[in-house]
Amino acid sequence: MNTKERTLSLSRFIAVVVKEFMQMRRDRLTFGILIGIPVAQLIIFGYAINFDPKGLPLAVVRGEESVFTRNVITGLKTSGYFRVLDPPVSAARARVMLATGEAQFALAFPPGFAASVLRGERPQALLEADATDPVATANAIAAATLISADALDRDLPPGLFSDLRRREGAFRLTVHRAFNPEGVTRYNVVPGLLGVVLTLTMVLVTGVAITRERERGTMESLLATPARPVEVIFGKIVPYVIVGYIQVSLILTAAWLLFGVPMVGNIVTLLLVTLIFITANLSVGVTFSTIARNQLQSVQMTFFFFLPSIMLSGFMFPFRGMPGWAQWIGSILPLTHYLRVVRGILLKGLGFMEVTQFLWPMVLFMAVALTVAVIRYRETLD
Repeated sequence: MNTKERTLSLSRFIAVVVKEFMQMRRDRLTFGILIGIPVAQLIIFGYAINFDPKGLPLAVVRGEESVFTRNVITGLKTSGYFRVLDPPVSAARARVMLATGEAQFALAFPPGFAASVLRGERPQALLEADATDPVATANAIAAATLISADALDRDLPPGLFSDLRRREGAFRLTVHRAFNPEGVTRYNVVPGLLGVVLTLTMVLVTGVAITRERERGTMESLLATPARPVEVIFGKIVPYVIVGYIQVSLILTAAWLLFGVPMVGNIVTLLLVTLIFITANLSVGVTFSTIARNQLQSVQMTFFFFLPSIMLSGFMFPFRGMPGWAQWIGSILPLTHYLRVVRGILLKGLGFMEVTQFLWPMVLFMAVALTVAVIRYRETLD
């Protein structure tokens, strides 16, 4: 090696840098993902994430209509934490609304509430909260407790209470944390991990496996067979469906034995719904495999899909705390609806008919994803 070769050259260094930029320009998909991921993270964390959700839906069970009940409800509404649902409902309907997620809270006034207040008996009002996500309800419960202490002060006749009793409040607000009375976080997180793990593994494994075939040249062997695109896609999906169910079994067993997660509902119902969720994610993986030129691009697209799934689905952050546009994006993703199904079945004991409202968005997503996968695969073969 001569002296000229051992000497560092600025021109050679610049040539290598220019070559890398040219290579990056040719690989537009990778470059777009490298720019898109940090931009998406910035927007999601900056605008969409909120640990103090406001406007939580509140169903009211009125045992009576009086100035006292109206003022309590007005105080809760004014706090910003509650969005009162009209009209008032029965106690049975309120429980259904809590179970299905239609309401986050239910407030019940007993009959004779106003008369008990005027007699100084400090009657009890019941505030039930859907506590499957303790983070989403903690601040709202604290606000309701503070409001109840002086909500009726201006409505009470002078001298009705002693100073001590007036500080205690004209009525008692009893909070019942439904479905998770102790506020155990793992009851919310562990069932959610079922959907998160399936989303990552099903999309990633399918996309990488098919892309690997193209890189190795084995895809040409499929071209020589009479198999139709639909047959090939389903043939590739079915083995991973079985793998997905193995993962489901492992996670559910660990949730029960290691974390003590209550399993109130029917596991068979959960397994049936899981088939739709697994198929939807596998279809996304197949679609990515038809777009990616190599395995690295397939992995990058998987994480680009996975990022909004875990952040906008309600797994990591309260769903109702996000702005409308973020909730709209989250409502498109199958993980959002699957999390509601898993938590609804395991923690609330929902049946098949009660989870159908979460089922049809996943079915629609699965149908669209399968259609795109078949079309893209046919174009790839051509």
